[in-house]
Amino acid sequence: MESVPPTVGALLVDISRNNRVGEFRGVAGFYWSLRPMGGGTEWEAEPRYVRLALPIEQLRARTARANARSRGDIL
Repeated sequence: MESVPPTVGALLVDISRNNRVGEFRGVAGFYWSLRPMGGGTEWEAEPRYVRLALPIEQLRARTARANARSRGDIL
């Protein structure tokens, strides 16, 4: 079964990495590239281990990003 990639910027959860939330950045071969909302290094995930973030997970990720920006962290 082939997975259809979401739109760029969609918030996803990588269940293979302890439910880490990331922003969808694009497709890299057989993997999807995700980037932490609060900045940091992109990572690749197999689409079968990725799901759309629930509203509460999206809120947490956006709050973490806002907190990082208020501290002056590089995003």
